[in-house]
Amino acid sequence: MKGKITFLGAGSTVFVRNVLGDAMLTPALQEFELALFDIDAQRVKESEQLLGAIKRSSGSTCEIKVYADRKEALRGAKYVINAIQVGGYEPCTVTDFEIPKKYGLRQTIADTIGIGGIFRSLRTIPVLEGFAADIREVCPDALFLNYTNPMAVLTNYLNTYGNVRTVGLCHSVQVCVPHLFRDLGLDPAGVKTRIAGINHMAWLLEATRDGEDLYPEIKRRAAEKQKEKHHDMVRYELMLKFGHYVTESSEHNAEYHPYFIKSRYPELVETFNIPLDEYPRRCVEQIANWNRQRDELLGSAGLEHERSHEYASYIMEAIETDVTFKIGGNVMNTHGLIPNLPREACVEVPCLVDRGGIQPLQVEALPPQLAALNRTNINTQLLTLEAAVTRKREHIYHAAMLDPHTSAELSMDDIVSLCDDLIEAHGDWLPEYR
Repeated sequence: MKGKITFLGAGSTVFVRNVLGDAMLTPALQEFELALFDIDAQRVKESEQLLGAIKRSSGSTCEIKVYADRKEALRGAKYVINAIQVGGYEPCTVTDFEIPKKYGLRQTIADTIGIGGIFRSLRTIPVLEGFAADIREVCPDALFLNYTNPMAVLTNYLNTYGNVRTVGLCHSVQVCVPHLFRDLGLDPAGVKTRIAGINHMAWLLEATRDGEDLYPEIKRRAAEKQKEKHHDMVRYELMLKFGHYVTESSEHNAEYHPYFIKSRYPELVETFNIPLDEYPRRCVEQIANWNRQRDELLGSAGLEHERSHEYASYIMEAIETDVTFKIGGNVMNTHGLIPNLPREACVEVPCLVDRGGIQPLQVEALPPQLAALNRTNINTQLLTLEAAVTRKREHIYHAAMLDPHTSAELSMDDIVSLCDDLIEAHGDWLPEYR
């Protein structure tokens, strides 16, 4: 074998298909071992079967191997891909949505910040502590490709406290402009863009074609489209008020800001077409879809796969071939890549990848209003990280009190009570907090 790619959370069968299916179609990654590990033996076996069907169709020479022992799965790995979800849809995601509802706090996705994002971080970081310890022991030079949310907090933890070389990956950067231009009836051909900020709140700073600024036409069409209901109303409203389009979806951004989901103005949910409880709805739908498709997919003698837009295979290919590839990556702001954001924050910036690894590019200071919006989310991210590392309950309260949506809706006493209720409800999914 030329090398080893370890996938943690390999029970995420559809995502395994995209990321490792991509690797199996990449010439530079042939003869690599694809090491699968998950705590759910049945789901990881299904992923093995799915990849086997792709291998038969593609003629890939990658070796697919399932491990029951995590440390052995990691031993000697050159690349580690992370896609775990600690606590799953049931019970933990359900808990993250249902208990806040008792306080009148509604959410859409709840996986990044907000009260749901905070508690997803708190139950995931202890698992990452174990990952990091194993990696330092058995594959200390591995590059960790993190796909798990909350992206900024987890990537920050692994780099700052785990001593694991980590880049966070999210497809919101590469799909942002194609989706925006499609929805506005604009041609994306030949468009040059600059995007930077934080994960799920990075900004389309510039969009030009042959030197022409396309933003005036983008905003004109967006203002026209806002006169009727559509799926992206929150992002258009943010762009029209703050000047720039944000990378992640409207359902996410509805809960990253204090302006859209408000008990005092319940009509805003309808006005901006905000899908409350969207993530639980998606989970139920995805589980049902997989149950319908499982037998057909796993019973296939061969399965055709086209290389997806996920960055992982392109990163590994660039490192193996020394042919430069550009990504939007989540990395530490230690060297002031975005000078008007905190240096201890995790930022999303353009990066070049080649044999030297991930090389982040310096970005100029963001427009002040965009940096200010980013900092409102960074405040909660950093205090969530502080809570996870120190195991101090007071920092959970601080993180929630500084969260834009939570603090706009609840009193400080209610926030403390809500956090206590969530800690009790999560039980053994959380470590003990003093």
